[in-house]
Amino acid sequence: MFKGIKAGLASLKAGLARTHNAIMGNVEAAFSGASREEILENLEESLILSDIGVAASSRIVDELRGQFAGKDPERLKELLRSSIYRILKEAEAPLVPTASPFVIMALGVNGVGKTTTIGKLASRYTSEGRSVLLAAGDTFRAAAIEQLELWGERVGCQVIRQAHGGDPGAIAFDAVRAAISRKSDVLILDTAGRLHTKTNLVEELKKVKRIVGRELPGAPHENLLVLDASTGQNALNQARLFNEAIGVTGIALTKLDGTAKGGIIVPIAGELKIPIRLIGVGESASDLKDFDAREFVDALI
Repeated sequence: MFKGIKAGLASLKAGLARTHNAIMGNVEAAFSGASREEILENLEESLILSDIGVAASSRIVDELRGQFAGKDPERLKELLRSSIYRILKEAEAPLVPTASPFVIMALGVNGVGKTTTIGKLASRYTSEGRSVLLAAGDTFRAAAIEQLELWGERVGCQVIRQAHGGDPGAIAFDAVRAAISRKSDVLILDTAGRLHTKTNLVEELKKVKRIVGRELPGAPHENLLVLDASTGQNALNQARLFNEAIGVTGIALTKLDGTAKGGIIVPIAGELKIPIRLIGVGESASDLKDFDAREFVDALI
């Protein structure tokens, strides 16, 4: 078990290497300042450049100002690690099915890795012995249905689908009915992208949510927003808009292994107060990990 924990932390560190290098390079550069205050001012600028954002960076440096007395880089890293951990700890909440069927609506714009995240989640749940049903509710994007079906074949899940351009509400209706009749443990519903900027698609998503709730009171149990970490501040804007329009109950932050902008997780956690459920740090199904604030910070700094 200990070896497994060490291996998991090693893979997380490898996945966060680009963000780690960017942040720590900026922290080291902060010590070009001649005085304590100049170091802290440089640090605040460095954190902003690392996509931690203005508000979160200011909050962190204000905390450090009362604790950092000298010019010791290791002491500053220790304080920085503690400050970021306090922010992220508030958002730490794994995704645990609490009903049967447990209905997850996957949200997100095109290109964030939404369908891949659905497939990896399905792989996790089936490996735990749960029965999983997938619903291809993104009927607008070319190949979205086929991509979900490939994941279904790979992990052994059935997929509820219609033709391209079909009614997402009808698919949601069929999927919930099927999940109930088949006694599925988990239903994961894919949805169309682009809706944080398109009013008609926002309304379509609201309709899907209403249909799901009508057919299964209390559902969807999770509105999981998938965000691409490599888009930096744009991911934060997407989270704000989706939350206002739909109500986001959890976040999966993907593609952390391919970016130096993983610091965006700090303002997402600190500003939005939405649980961060999952992080993606690689291509394999095992690289979709439960978010653990302590492990994340230890890998980051």
